[in-house]
Amino acid sequence: MKALLHSAKLLAFTLLFLTTGCVSTYMPNVPNVPMFTEKGELSAAGHITPKGNITFNTAYAVTDNIGVMLNGSMLNQERKKRDFRHNLVEAGAGYFTTFGPNQNRVLEVYGGFGGGSSDRTEKEEKEGVMTYTRREAGFSKYFTQVNFTSKKKKSLRILGNEYPLNYGTALRVSYVNMNKHLLNGVVQPNEDNIFLEPIFYTRMVLSPSVQLQYTSGSNFGLRNRKALTAGYSVFSLGFVINVGGRNLDR
Repeated sequence: MKALLHSAKLLAFTLLFLTTGCVSTYMPNVPNVPMFTEKGELSAAGHITPKGNITFNTAYAVTDNIGVMLNGSMLNQERKKRDFRHNLVEAGAGYFTTFGPNQNRVLEVYGGFGGGSSDRTEKEEKEGVMTYTRREAGFSKYFTQVNFTSKKKKSLRILGNEYPLNYGTALRVSYVNMNKHLLNGVVQPNEDNIFLEPIFYTRMVLSPSVQLQYTSGSNFGLRNRKALTAGYSVFSLGFVINVGGRNLDR
């Protein structure tokens, strides 16, 4: 199992570098993995990618097995050759449970919907003349995801202090459908796509409620599209705050 997980991580890193140069009207956010254990637990998280995409995730355990979530992401990037703005909001609900010999493994299944917009401008200078190609899009989104987290017996020792580590994975399937598509102000055919978005994450426990999370993952588009493609992968660093819940040595 350990070898399989390690191989999957290597594959995710490889695909990350292969897709870095691509562009798309859709940029995936970091999936919400609250790791709920019982009713009344609250989770909040913030993540940022090297490209500057910021994701905010919140979730609440309504019962001992049902949770709700609200997620959002935004990017406002201005570069010499490309400007890119992207916004996304989504809401969902689902089921969670703990299992294993010490009840320290968490399984979560969520589904939800949302929407967003993107505005990408390509800039090219030839003989002192700057030309612009602008693509605007609005879209709706429906998603389903499965999260699995397990507390390992490993810890990271820094300056004499022990920091427990959690490892997990999430597989999200997203259906994204354009409701607006303009190229230089001219209406273009709307596109849709189905994305497979597997991610792997490692959490370092800084305190009983605060964890530092490193996330890596990929994005696969199942349909051949011109603008709504799998052009961006998930690679981020962030913090996760959990309040309440059973002590699983997280």
